Amino acid sequence: MRPTNSSETVAVSRFAGALIDILDRVRYRRVSPDEVFDPVYKLRYEAYRRESFVPINSDAITRDPYDDTPNVYCYGVYIDDRLVSSIRFHHVTPQMPFSPGRSVWPEVLDPVLANGDAYIDPSRFTADFEASLAYPALPYLTLRIVAMACVHFSVRYCLTAVRPEHGAFYRRVFNARQVGEERNFAELTFPMRLFVADVPHIRYSLMERFPFFESTRAEREALFSSDPHTSVEITPSARLVQRLAMAAGH
Repeated sequence: MRPTNSSETVAVSRFAGALIDILDRVRYRRVSPDEVFDPVYKLRYEAYRRESFVPINSDAITRDPYDDTPNVYCYGVYIDDRLVSSIRFHHVTPQMPFSPGRSVWPEVLDPVLANGDAYIDPSRFTADFEASLAYPALPYLTLRIVAMACVHFSVRYCLTAVRPEHGAFYRRVFNARQVGEERNFAELTFPMRLFVADVPHIRYSLMERFPFFESTRAEREALFSSDPHTSVEITPSARLVQRLAMAAGH
């Protein structure tokens, strides 16, 4: 781990504090797989069409078969009641092996499952264009869902399949390493590389550097243990965790 100077530490601390303030205005909503025209699928389509990453379709939505698997979790992120981003992930186990990443890099991920390990496979991370300009920290607010899922499901690995130019972010924030060469997924016209983070190795240092990734058990259970066919909205609990830590003198 590279050394961190004092000015960098202060900058990260200020950034983390600002993000916790924004989290007070954030809501997470789980998408029911029954709602095939959910606004999240329209947001995906608009984000992809903006850069011609998917072909035009008359429904103006983007869905794929992985939106209907039994191990899928899909969420919309709202700031001040406005949909600003979305992400889905799959909790992949040897017993539940449905995984977008595995369909693209089977030679990398089949051995993980054969070894008995589990992983979180995030995908379809998209954002509203205007919101991405207004909230530069939107990736952190959205990926907080994935960080919570890694803790809730106690997985060994967290995957990241991203465009080559985004790899540096995941290396820097999540200490992820590239394990898969450039390939394409589904109808998307851009290539992606597969990165992986070792969750037990990075979990505590990640939470220390970026405390807005923290959450309570109650928040995680509300997000991930609810009936997938019932749309639920959850208020982030990072501020509560911060207050509890201060009360305990940590």
